[in-house]
Amino acid sequence: MTLDVISHNPTNNKSPEFVFVLLHGWGANYHDLIALIPMLNLPSCLFLFPNAPYLHPQVPGGRAWYELDNNNEGISASLDQFYRWLLSLEDITNLPLSKTFVGGFSQGGAMSLDVGLQLPVAGVISLSGYLHFEPTSDRNPFPPTFMSHGTQDAVIPIESARVARKKLENVGVKLTYHEFDIGHEIIPAQAHLIHDFILKVVA
Repeated sequence: MTLDVISHNPTNNKSPEFVFVLLHGWGANYHDLIALIPMLNLPSCLFLFPNAPYLHPQVPGGRAWYELDNNNEGISASLDQFYRWLLSLEDITNLPLSKTFVGGFSQGGAMSLDVGLQLPVAGVISLSGYLHFEPTSDRNPFPPTFMSHGTQDAVIPIESARVARKKLENVGVKLTYHEFDIGHEIIPAQAHLIHDFILKVVA
């Protein structure tokens, strides 16, 4: 299973020590999160930015992982495609899934939680994300997981993150959770916390 992907090699010009897959949100595309690379300051990381499989219905050049306005149409196919693509990464990157982080923003954050928590990845990162599945303890052991959300988010209310936090912790997810007084956005402070989270996991 293939996805259209932008790849950024390690900035230290050496072979990558780990991989970070980052999924954009609804209406954006695979260029959207590239600006995070310098903020994350992970010189030994191979960054992969997949493009969502569906065209956004209103935004020219925008993509969607599934249709938010039509009962999540396309979500099953998209989750399956992303799951299978992640499984294929070991042959592409020559690094095991245990060295691969899966993260995303908004709809991409939701995708990361759903798929990433099913796989033996190094960690899962969700920014302004949410759950569209009911977590169960039979998936345990779970990878370490990082969540961050804005208390002023008018797109995905903070309560979505708080509900997700409770559900994930209740089934045994080792969760690092942060709230910021921001809207539906990513700020440098979040990137710095992700940096610390990743380095702690790979240490």
